[in-house]
Amino acid sequence: MTRASLDKQPHEVASMFDDVAANYDLTNDVLSLGQDRVWRKAVAKAVDARPAQKILDLAAGTATSSLPFAQAGAYVVPCDFSIGMLKVGKERSPWLPMTGGDATKLPFRDDVFDAVTISFGLRNVQDTDAALRELYRVTKPGGRVVICEFSQPVWKPFRTVYTEYLMRALPPVATAVSSNPDAYVYLAESIRAWPNQPELAAKLQRAGWSSVAWRNLTGGIVALHRGTKPQP
Repeated sequence: MTRASLDKQPHEVASMFDDVAANYDLTNDVLSLGQDRVWRKAVAKAVDARPAQKILDLAAGTATSSLPFAQAGAYVVPCDFSIGMLKVGKERSPWLPMTGGDATKLPFRDDVFDAVTISFGLRNVQDTDAALRELYRVTKPGGRVVICEFSQPVWKPFRTVYTEYLMRALPPVATAVSSNPDAYVYLAESIRAWPNQPELAAKLQRAGWSSVAWRNLTGGIVALHRGTKPQP
C-alpha cells in the first residue's frame, strides 16, 4: 500500500467502516488474538465512569466500548462518523443514544462531559490535532481524557515481528473473516504511520491537556494515554 492510500477523504473512511460494520467486533477479536477484550477492560478502568457522570465515547463504532460505562451507571454517548456502525450498534443496544458526528467538529456544547474517550479511532481522523482540541472543548474543567490507540512496541526485536505480522499476516486473516479485507490493509498501514507514545503525548499537551501520561499495554502494541482539563 502506498502512502497516498492513507490520504483517504472522511467520506471514504466512513464508507469503509460501513462496509465492515456487521462483523467488525468479531474480526477485531480474531486479529488481536483476543487482546481487544483486555484493552477494553483497561480503558473502562482508566475512564472510571461513575453514576450520573456524562461520558463521550468517540469513534464508538457498534458501541461495544460504550457498554461498560453504561453498566457503571454513567450516561454515555456513543459517537461515530460511520452511520453503518451506529446502525449495527443501535440494533444491539437500542437504549444507547447513538450520535453521528465528526471528531473535528463535534455536535456538543462546551464543557459537557466528565470524561471523553476514544479507542482505536484517533488515527483514522484526518486532523488529529483538531480532534484533540475538540475533545478538550467538550470536556468539563477537571474532566479527563482517555485514549487507547495502537502504538510502538518498546522491545525492538518484538517491534520487528509485530510489523511483519501487520503487513503479511493481517491481510490474509482479514480476508478470511472480514467482508472488506482491503479495509484492514488500510488499518495496518495507518498503524505503522501513527506517532509513537511520546509524540502523541506531546500532541495532547499542545491541545491543552495537563497531567498527560501513558501506559503501555501488550508490550506497547497499544498505549493508553490520559490527560486532565485544567480547572480555571
